[in-house]
Amino acid sequence: MARKIKTHKTPEQRRTEAAELHETIAQQVEALATSEAWAQFLAFAGKFHRYSLNNLLLILAQRENATQVAGYRTWQKLGRQVRKGERGIRIFGGREVTETIEDETTGEETERRRTRFFPVSVFDLAQTDPIEGAEPIPENPADAHQLSGDDPAGIAEAVTDWLTGQGWTIEHDQLGAGLNGYTSHDDKRIVIAADISPAQAAKTTLHEAAHALMHADITPTEYHEHRGQCEVEAESVAHVVAGIVGLDTSAYSVGYVAGWSKGDADLIRKSASRVLAAAHRIIEAITD
Repeated sequence: MARKIKTHKTPEQRRTEAAELHETIAQQVEALATSEAWAQFLAFAGKFHRYSLNNLLLILAQRENATQVAGYRTWQKLGRQVRKGERGIRIFGGREVTETIEDETTGEETERRRTRFFPVSVFDLAQTDPIEGAEPIPENPADAHQLSGDDPAGIAEAVTDWLTGQGWTIEHDQLGAGLNGYTSHDDKRIVIAADISPAQAAKTTLHEAAHALMHADITPTEYHEHRGQCEVEAESVAHVVAGIVGLDTSAYSVGYVAGWSKGDADLIRKSASRVLAAAHRIIEAITD
């Protein structure tokens, strides 16, 4: 039996939320794309690649010259002390919690993990002094701007079940650096990177499902000529559908869409009808 995701939302609520999510990503890209702000954001993002987009923007708004931030106790563990009187930078922290969910029909109880967010204060390196005799701060390793965490709603499984029922083959394999997945229309095959987090795999499965739905009728030449639009559409669908079922992909999706659209919010809005049509089709297929 195919996996379905329970959202407890009416079709009308899902449609309204989908439209709002799509417009939100266009607004975020449009704001980022203003020349000076875009350059500033890219430079800033390079320092804080492990933070969500929302937290990154909060840090930028409160302390634009920040270089490295951490909580009060974390700085102490890293051998530094926050100076008395320093004002914290307010962002959102997350904690994994386990909930017991009861099936309304069968009464069966299952456990589900999710992330609970709450306001926290962090401090910039410049607001601290070294603790005498402490070890120096280790450098932050550079890595890709990938989503971290789990896929508590079971998005990847639900989308895989649906696509398999449509005649697609879904595989997981080691892919090249920077490649999370790809879609082959010739043999109806989708490949997802085997070494990415469950959250990233969920988003990537949605992205490739959008390619499968939206770009089956274009030739390889047409795809390469219009790849920017195709990637904007697929990632926008992934962002909308994931948001409907509780997975925020903004940290990855906004930057991805901004890059492929070259900051053109009009391109994103012009594709809205196609994006929302594909998103609704996937939502209806994978949710109850």
